[in-house]
Amino acid sequence: MSLNEFKDVLISSKKYWLIYLALIIILGLSTVTYKNALNPNFEISILLIIVFLGILCIVYYFMHNSDKELYKVAFVIILCFGIVTSFIVPICDVSDETEHLARTELTSRGIIIPHWTGEDLGVDRAYNISSSHMNAIYNKGAGFESIEALNYLTNSLGKTVYNTPNDTLKIDYTPTIIVSAFEQNPFYGYLPQAIGMDLAKLLDMNVIWMLWLGRIFNLIMYAGLISLAIKKTPVLKMPMLAVACIPISIYQAASLSIDSMIIGLAILAIAYFLYLYKAKINSLGVKHVVIFSALCLILGLCKLPYLAFIFLLLLIPFDNFEKGKKIIPYMILCIALVGIIGVMWSRYSQPALMHSWRSRLKYLDPAGQMNYILSHPNFIGNFFSQIFTYNIAKILYGTFNFFGAAQKTHYSDDYHLIVVTLLLFLAVMLLAYPKRVKFNKKTRIGTLFVVLVIYVGTCFIQLLTWASVGRLNLGLSTRYFVPLFALIPIIGTFRIDRLERFKDDFDKYAMVFIIAFMAVMVLSFATKYY
Repeated sequence: MSLNEFKDVLISSKKYWLIYLALIIILGLSTVTYKNALNPNFEISILLIIVFLGILCIVYYFMHNSDKELYKVAFVIILCFGIVTSFIVPICDVSDETEHLARTELTSRGIIIPHWTGEDLGVDRAYNISSSHMNAIYNKGAGFESIEALNYLTNSLGKTVYNTPNDTLKIDYTPTIIVSAFEQNPFYGYLPQAIGMDLAKLLDMNVIWMLWLGRIFNLIMYAGLISLAIKKTPVLKMPMLAVACIPISIYQAASLSIDSMIIGLAILAIAYFLYLYKAKINSLGVKHVVIFSALCLILGLCKLPYLAFIFLLLLIPFDNFEKGKKIIPYMILCIALVGIIGVMWSRYSQPALMHSWRSRLKYLDPAGQMNYILSHPNFIGNFFSQIFTYNIAKILYGTFNFFGAAQKTHYSDDYHLIVVTLLLFLAVMLLAYPKRVKFNKKTRIGTLFVVLVIYVGTCFIQLLTWASVGRLNLGLSTRYFVPLFALIPIIGTFRIDRLERFKDDFDKYAMVFIIAFMAVMVLSFATKYY
């Protein structure tokens, strides 16, 4: 495209990027504090960056304004705001990122299954690792040798490269021993991060680049998965993109967390399900069942409750397959295999989970919790009451608060205006999207069943592996449930006549809001941490 053509698109999209500017100014001002007003240089710089990126992304969208090319826009907007996020979020500030960093470093050295040495050493330690990743957080040589170091880390959260001299240290390959490395997670969840970390080592960069390049390569993987999902699904492209780009999604994608892989794979699995569901009669074969099952398996091994996605197979119209109802035995076989492998993996992953600092938490007692449940029937009623009231409110609030909790913590702030605006936008996108898609009753009820299995299953696992005996402190986070948002339009939507009249232009306004929320997220980090 020539410069003149670019100018034409810029002018023709003026209304939309002016709306974008108004949104980031109004919502962005709600994140500003007195501290920012005293020294606004960094905040102004970030504001200028997101203004430029936002207008550029909106123009790019109008240059590729069709369902067939939306996947290109998805890749670009996720990368643009995700890369800024990966740099601006403080060192290891994302939940459990220190542990994800440790597993990434092990994977970068070709260690597929970490070797737990706690029993061999007879001390409060676990895994051999290069000490350099700790130098970004602690003084050189401090290591991460005991549970006390975790307390030190907690006190250090929120530090930026301006607050520590350790980011400029050279990479140190001296081995040290750390307490946790997410042994229970599959290795492929850390391959993108490991590639980025290996690149930092290969180029002999400062230690901070092990973190930054790891985050960026994880983001590239996420952008690729989402782009592929948007390209593959024949329907609900914009609602799916909205879920993939809500602030909590981008926050996790621009980190070292395996949650990036989980969210990306889950949205891709949903997209492939929609592709199978809307396929032409007699156009599918056994290979499509195998591909979907493989997607569900590699997703479920990252987070076991998501193995329930495999039941979506039974919701695909049998007429779409060449074999018709004869495809059912193949479906049952795939479901059985995924279930068996999942059970086998859980027998490994649950003990491995305790090879970490979690085993030192004296209140954790899964067997004691189960005995308490069996002897107190009312407790399970209280459990269901809480997870369908208070916990849902926490999860919704966490779409912009990055830890799924409304209480005062390092991870959360009272961004009420942003949260309310974001939730209203998501409600419209997921429940009243004007480009409605019809799903039969069986599909809607079946999808609801899958959502409930994943949601309740995750909550119950947290009850056994995190909460104190006899208590409901489940430790739930919004990031656990982001993919479930993308299933809401399948379960059911309603019609708003006023939106129907704007059906042709609705996606354009939706894109402006999607980009604006990512931009405001970046600005909120600037006002909070700098």
